[in-house]
Order: sequence, then C-alpha cells, then structure tokens
Amino acid sequence: MQIDFVSDISTLDRAQWNSLFGGSYPFCQYDFLLALEQGASVNGNSGWQSQHLVVRQNGQLIAAMPAYLKWHSYGEYLFDWQFADAYRHYNLPYYPKLLSAVPFTPAQGPRLGIAAGYQHIDMLKPITEALVKLIDSLELSQFQCLYASDNDKAAFRQCGYQERIDVQFLWQNSGYQHFDDFLLQLTSRKRKQIRKERQAVSEQGVEIRIITGADLTLAFWQQFYRFYRATYSKRSGHGGYLTLQTFVHWGQSMAAQIVVFAAFRQHDMVAAALCFRSDDTLYGRYWGCNEDFRQLHFECCYYSGIQYCIEHKLQYFDAGAQGEHKLQRGFEPVLRSGFYHIKPTILSPAINDYIQREHQAVLQYQAEAITQLPYKLKQI
Repeated sequence: MQIDFVSDISTLDRAQWNSLFGGSYPFCQYDFLLALEQGASVNGNSGWQSQHLVVRQNGQLIAAMPAYLKWHSYGEYLFDWQFADAYRHYNLPYYPKLLSAVPFTPAQGPRLGIAAGYQHIDMLKPITEALVKLIDSLELSQFQCLYASDNDKAAFRQCGYQERIDVQFLWQNSGYQHFDDFLLQLTSRKRKQIRKERQAVSEQGVEIRIITGADLTLAFWQQFYRFYRATYSKRSGHGGYLTLQTFVHWGQSMAAQIVVFAAFRQHDMVAAALCFRSDDTLYGRYWGCNEDFRQLHFECCYYSGIQYCIEHKLQYFDAGAQGEHKLQRGFEPVLRSGFYHIKPTILSPAINDYIQREHQAVLQYQAEAITQLPYKLKQI
C-alpha cells in the first residue's frame, strides 16, 4: 500500500477516482474538482492548494480524499476563526493547515472514497499515520475534514478525531405528489404566506424557467457569472471565489447534474439560482440577479427547488449554508460534522473545552429551531 499527496487531479485517472466515491454525489466527482483547478478557482493565489490524498495498491487507486493546503479559513463554512484568533494571540502559527473538504461547498457527502472490499475504518488508520507525517514535515497546525458523510463520521470517531457539529437546514420530501401537498402540511398562516410570495413574483411579470443540459450555453454562463459577481460584491465586498472558466467547465462536463431556476422578464434573464443534483438530493449552490424583485430570491432558491424535488421524486433539498429564514419555508435543522486532528499546543485544553461547550450549544440551538418549524404535526 502506497500513500501519496497529489497537487494536480488531472494526473489521476478519472474512472478510477470516480469509482472510489460511487453514487451520484456531484461534489467529489473528478470533473467537479478538475473544474476548480483548471478554472483557477483554487491553486495559484487562492489560498487553496490542492493536496489530494491517494492510496494505491499494485498501481491501482484503492482510496482517495480531496484535500487542500489552506492559508486562511475562507470558503469553509464550518468556520474556525476563533481557533485562528487564539493562536494569533499566543504567537502560534495556525496556517497553513490541511483540509479535506470541497472548496466553497458546505454540502455533506463522502470525503474518503474507498474501493470495493475495503472498510472505512481499516483505510483511515494508515491514512491518519500519513497525515501525521505530512503535518510534521510541512509544519502544519492540523488536519480537518468538513461535512463528512455518515460512513466517514463513524470511521473518524473510531480513530479518535475531535468532532465539531453545526446546524444546516434540509427540506425532506414526505412522499408529496404536488406542491400543494407540501403546503397542506403547513400551518394556515405559513401556507398563505408562501402562496402570496409566489404570486408576487408572477404579478411582477417574472416567469421561472428550468435550464439544464444543452441549454447551459456559454452565453448563459457569461450572464450568470455577472449575476454571481454582482451578488457577492453586494454581500461580501468581493467578486466571489469562482471564475467564469470553472462555471463553463462544469457546464461542459456535468450538465446532466446541473439544474438552474432562471427568472425571465420580457425575454431577458434577470436572476438565476444554480443547483446540482444527485439521484436523491437537490443542492442549492449559487444565486444572482441584476435587479431586485419582490420575493424572487425565495422563489428561485427555495420554492422552485421544492417543486422540482416533488416532481422529480427527489428525497432532499439541501439549499446551502446558514439562513434561519429557511425554517419558515419547511427546511428542517439537521446536524453536520467536522473532524479535527490538531497538533498539541499550550491551547489544546482550551480548544477541547471550547469544542465540548460548542457541542452542547449547537444541540440546544437545534432543539429551539425545531420549535419554529411551520409544520402542523411533523416530527423529525
């Protein structure tokens, strides 16, 4: 068994990589990660340097983990700024660190891909040894794995990694046949509110269209990229993390898994929400517009996605990070996990204490959020 770290995913075999992760989860697929690299959304001066872990047996890939050397904590969403600030206060180096995650994509999924016939826990033990050696040789502060799948979680826990949790909001399909079936599960007040918000969009002369497949043209991506940059600039003061080339690459290589809810008025696209899908889940990723319309964000980013899931019999709609306003639209608070192997320092006891207290606070927040759901009798 040979464990290596690779700085360019294009040097690996696409079919072998994809076979390790299996299923239809889009964000660990070879082409998704390749688009980030070849589109210059990572590497270069981005603060994300590809350092993918690969395990070979007789020249064949038997395990892999997308990973990056990080010189900041942007684009992670399960944030650790408080740790970085503490290290800075004690004049300890916090960056660089090694991160297993999908850049700018806080969506739970497989992080450790393994070949058939191997077990997660048996593979993670030698991988952990290799990670520790890399941490020492590159003088890194730690290794993190964010938004791990359930199979990954069990292995990381057995290997003694520290676990942090966070809350995200997930819509779940209870066998609805129509959008109105979903609405009928809500309280009368919330049902009327959603209908009123959807009606407001059409009253402004705005039509929602679904764009996918061959309709994801270069002209579409150029317009969407303008939306994306304008929205990021307004919200965060910068033009976003992704390049136009990355979006175009996704459109060329992953069109079958891309779903766009685009808003048109008088034949002009005025807003769009970009999603990816797997066999059972719709993932909301990016939203942008060129002018404000009442309730249009809710329509493109939530209601159209819910309707799509119902019509295409998808089980879940993961609409992205943060956003308590999702609660009032039927998205339930669920727990997500990150796992940490932090090199011991004088701050280790304080970090351990913080993680324990944070864990209890997150559980309390989740319990309180559940009470705010608009369902009449739903239990989660």
